[in-house]
Amino acid sequence: MRDGNSPDQGEPTHTTESGGGPAAGEPGAVHVIVGTDRTRIVLSGEVDADLGPELQEATAEAEQRGLPIEVDAHHVTFMDSSGVAFLARLSIRSEHRVRLLRVPPTVRFLLEVTRIGELLDVVDDDDSAEPFEPVDSATP
Repeated sequence: MRDGNSPDQGEPTHTTESGGGPAAGEPGAVHVIVGTDRTRIVLSGEVDADLGPELQEATAEAEQRGLPIEVDAHHVTFMDSSGVAFLARLSIRSEHRVRLLRVPPTVRFLLEVTRIGELLDVVDDDDSAEPFEPVDSATP
C-alpha cells in the first residue's frame, strides 16, 4: 500500500530541477531572506532528512537575527518529521510567534496530526502582510 507522498516502485525519489515550480520528487531547498523587519525562510520541494544541515543553518541564522520569522511553505511537495521538527524548533527558539505562510494540504495535515500548528500562526495567504523588503534590495 502506498500513500500520496510515496513514490511508485522504480520511480526515483528525486529528480533534477525543471524550469517551473517544484514537482513531486524534486529535491528540497531552504532559502533565508533577511528583511528590514523580519526574516523569511522559503521552503520548497521535499523537506526531509536530506535537508537536515540546511534546516539547522536556517534556524541558527533566523535565531541570530532576532527578528520575527515567517516560513513560506507554498512550494513544499513533501514533508517528513525533519520538517516538522524544524518548525517546532523555530517556534520554541524564536522570541516572536512564527508565521507559516501559504501552507499546502500535505503540510497542513502534518500540522494538525502533530499539533505543531498550535505553536505557529498559519496564514493562508501573504496578501494581508506588509510588503517584504530584503535588507540588501536595490532601490530604483
